[in-house]
Amino acid sequence: MRNLFRTLALSLGGLVVMTASSFAQTPATDPANTLTLTLSTGGPVVIQLLPDLAPRHVERVKTLAAEGFYNGLKFHRVIEGFMAQTGDPTGTGSGGSKYGDLPAEFSQYAYKRGTVGAARTSDPNSANSQFFFCFTDDGCSFLTGQYTVWGQITSGMEFVDKIARGEPPANPDTIVKVELGAPAQ
Repeated sequence: MRNLFRTLALSLGGLVVMTASSFAQTPATDPANTLTLTLSTGGPVVIQLLPDLAPRHVERVKTLAAEGFYNGLKFHRVIEGFMAQTGDPTGTGSGGSKYGDLPAEFSQYAYKRGTVGAARTSDPNSANSQFFFCFTDDGCSFLTGQYTVWGQITSGMEFVDKIARGEPPANPDTIVKVELGAPAQ
């Protein structure tokens, strides 16, 4: 009986450790650091912003969202098994906001399905307004530590999965609306 309790205790302890580690990179929802998107494919897509990892990028995204900058923008680069990129008012991949570029805020937060990263040129300090959503764990993992992570999708990934593919897509999907805060329940 004593061995049974010991085995049970060790099993439960292992389960707690595995569970804690699997949620280590998924933050609790914080309404002040939540962004809600409605896409032409549906919504809501809820993004938990990560100001502890990328304070300047999160502040920029909040500013642009509050100004309505992202509303109506196209997904101009969408690669199957990799990512969907948006945030360029010209729809070409070469535009940005009226604000200056941001310095890199790289971290070891692992790029995975639903991670939101800042798009940039080959210059690490060139992120401005463009961003991308990762479709898969494997497709984006090589970006870890090389591109700024500023958010993680916590719900609505099914709407991201429906975004039309292409570089650029023949009929690009769009961001209909971006709002600060969690969606109304």
